[in-house]
Amino acid sequence: MPKLVYKNYLLATLVIVSAFSFFERFVFALALEPIKHDLQLSDTQLGLVTGIAFAAFYSIAGIPVARWADRGNRVTVMAATTGLLALLISLCGMVGNFIQLFFVRAGVAVGETGALPAGQSLLADYFDRSERPRAMAIYLMSYSISMISGFLIGGWLIESFGWRYTFMIIGVPGILLSILVKLTLKEPRIEQHRAGLSVQQPSMTDALKAFWQQRSLRHILLAFCVSYFFTAGVSQWKAVFFMRSHGMSAGELGPWLALAWGGFSILGNYVGGYCASRYAARKEKLQMRVVSFLFVINVLVSMMIYLSPDKYMALTFVAVTAVVTTLVGGSVFAAIQSLVNERMRSVTIALIFMFANLVGFGLGPLALGILSDLMNSIFGQESLRYALALFSPGGLWVAYHYWKAADTIEDDIRRVESEVEPKADETARSNLNAQDSNDEDRKGGVLR
Repeated sequence: MPKLVYKNYLLATLVIVSAFSFFERFVFALALEPIKHDLQLSDTQLGLVTGIAFAAFYSIAGIPVARWADRGNRVTVMAATTGLLALLISLCGMVGNFIQLFFVRAGVAVGETGALPAGQSLLADYFDRSERPRAMAIYLMSYSISMISGFLIGGWLIESFGWRYTFMIIGVPGILLSILVKLTLKEPRIEQHRAGLSVQQPSMTDALKAFWQQRSLRHILLAFCVSYFFTAGVSQWKAVFFMRSHGMSAGELGPWLALAWGGFSILGNYVGGYCASRYAARKEKLQMRVVSFLFVINVLVSMMIYLSPDKYMALTFVAVTAVVTTLVGGSVFAAIQSLVNERMRSVTIALIFMFANLVGFGLGPLALGILSDLMNSIFGQESLRYALALFSPGGLWVAYHYWKAADTIEDDIRRVESEVEPKADETARSNLNAQDSNDEDRKGGVLR
């Protein structure tokens, strides 16, 4: 298969794998209300199963899985974790109480750990620094694709078959996907190993030093943690908000969120990745400044979602915030891949998501659920609306860290590139000398 064709096939396949890993999250968001009534749960308990149950186990399992991806065969990592995820999604439909739901959701988190770090690491091997913002933006469309399919398919399945059969059904395609990944994707390290090209594996200490030594990477990490707490973490509650405050059913809400949130986020990802690669290639400082500005804009738009009296007006602002927030994805993830060497890419992503999930996704939904319960005596059915509105200004804190990351990011990238090139030359010379020595030995053996 020609190199360009395979690059495009790889990117498309990784988008599908990543989309499947996120797909269940949106189906679960639509199922929260029927799950609450069926299992007799409070908002605090819903916050636990959508937050800390997922985040803690995602974070715990994420590091060893990422180390496996950095050291070994990333295709195998993705195939194995995708198959595990498919099995555990189906088990979600068989739970009978809060404890069972808690631990099954924890298992789903473990299954999700393989797709993102290993996938981004593979992409960075095939796309160079100038191409990465666009490639990463296309890859991040997987989140939007999973959102559209999750809301459309999930809404229809829940309305037609109930939430239990829905989860049993949607896990099945993941088994087929894991087989496709294993049989059709290639791990370039295998060819490197056959050619005698060895690459030194950085230790976990080296990965942690990268965060400590690079100011821009530290600020990006903090931005992720804060963003997950105030924005990504509470996204699980958007569907519940529309059901409670605007009286929408899962079947009605699914198509609307698929269009407003999912469809427009695809637009944002494409435009953001195209503009970064076309107008700001190798200008990561400019990219981070734009990211910071967009998070400020998103604060105002997010508040309008929850304060709008009409559901169609609220959905319009959901579409706007979908564009604004996804404009930044390609630039941010491309920058992370450029800030570390190729044998630290998976574990770096895993470390960022470990902290972001523990602090943000773990505590964000829980904190919002508690706040909603506390405000219930004042606002009743509308308590979730005002709890979400109170969380929106947290985006200003995120904007600050991306602005500070811009100050040093280009110097940090140049430092990494200057460290990698001499090591690559030294490794190549060492392998060449070893090959020459082997050739001489073989020649000597023939002459004798």
